[in-house]
Amino acid sequence: MAVAADQRLDAEPAGPTRPWRPWRHARSGADPASILRATRHLAAELREGLSGPRVYAAARGVRRLLGADGAGLADLSGVPVWAGSAPTDDVAGPLIQQVLRTENRAGRAPVLAVPLHVQDELVGVLVVHGGVRRAAVREVAACVVEALERGRLEASAEQAAQAELRALRAEISPHFVYNALTVIAAQVRSDPDRARELMLDFADYIRYSLARHGEYTTVADEFHAIETYLALQRAVLGERLKVQVRVAPEVLAVALPYLVLQPLVENAVRHGIEPRAEAGLVQVRGEAQGNDCVISVEDDGVGMQPELAEGILAGRGGSDSVGLANVDRRLRQVYGPWFGLVVETAAGAGTRVVVRIPRFQPGVMPG
Repeated sequence: MAVAADQRLDAEPAGPTRPWRPWRHARSGADPASILRATRHLAAELREGLSGPRVYAAARGVRRLLGADGAGLADLSGVPVWAGSAPTDDVAGPLIQQVLRTENRAGRAPVLAVPLHVQDELVGVLVVHGGVRRAAVREVAACVVEALERGRLEASAEQAAQAELRALRAEISPHFVYNALTVIAAQVRSDPDRARELMLDFADYIRYSLARHGEYTTVADEFHAIETYLALQRAVLGERLKVQVRVAPEVLAVALPYLVLQPLVENAVRHGIEPRAEAGLVQVRGEAQGNDCVISVEDDGVGMQPELAEGILAGRGGSDSVGLANVDRRLRQVYGPWFGLVVETAAGAGTRVVVRIPRFQPGVMPG
């Protein structure tokens, strides 16, 4: 029975084949530009799938594309969301259930039901009511599938970004933790006040690194985390580490992605200062330049070849350099390609990492 329905759907009327021109079938007032605009909007309307809040808008767009009396979109529950006139339940319902059961097309004019497969997985059904060419239904069904696939890809990208942020939060060096706690323990008897200060700094550092913050924070909070981390590293490295932190008051309230600056400072200490025997300097500066906030993290340590820095930013730097590539990618995703990290370095000449972000960016607000 299902095969017969498929055969009826695919069979075109006798006579010469005509290309599908949707603007000829659309209702009055439609033109090619409106057809293309409706197709483009499908991606936004179906971003959250066939169960999302904008399914009705997507069904309305499908109806306009086809010039049909009605169009319905159903998820795997089999309950359609209709735009325009809907056929009776005893007609549409059985066709939807047949498509969900067989994953094949079903019905004939004036009611056609088409399965929607995303990456070979059945996700729902498109139902069209009215005298619409079957070729047109197939093409619009393909547009709906592409919109659903794009929505899945965007959702996957967001999940990957959140996973990267969770990885950054968990990226606390066991070596650093051990050294910090060892230094604190050594001063408990000889200098209990200093030991207490360091323990509070350590608690602040852990709290900020692992806390469930929102996606964005402020420059002030990031600089506080930097100062806490550097205080602990000064206790561990002693005279080998010198620090200068300067931030202009006008940029303290600027919002930026959470955990952007702290990994840069950690890289400066771990890869710039710790490998050398003599003392080293880490400088962190934040200032306003026009409509931008510019933050630099600079060390006078061992440096690296520029080609190596380029590889690190491209994600080819090994497991101990993941944080730098992660920060660069997150900045570009939030602000655009102009606002990624800039790394200035050479072997034996230290490293300077510059972050440039807009002081005001729509949608970027501390959580």
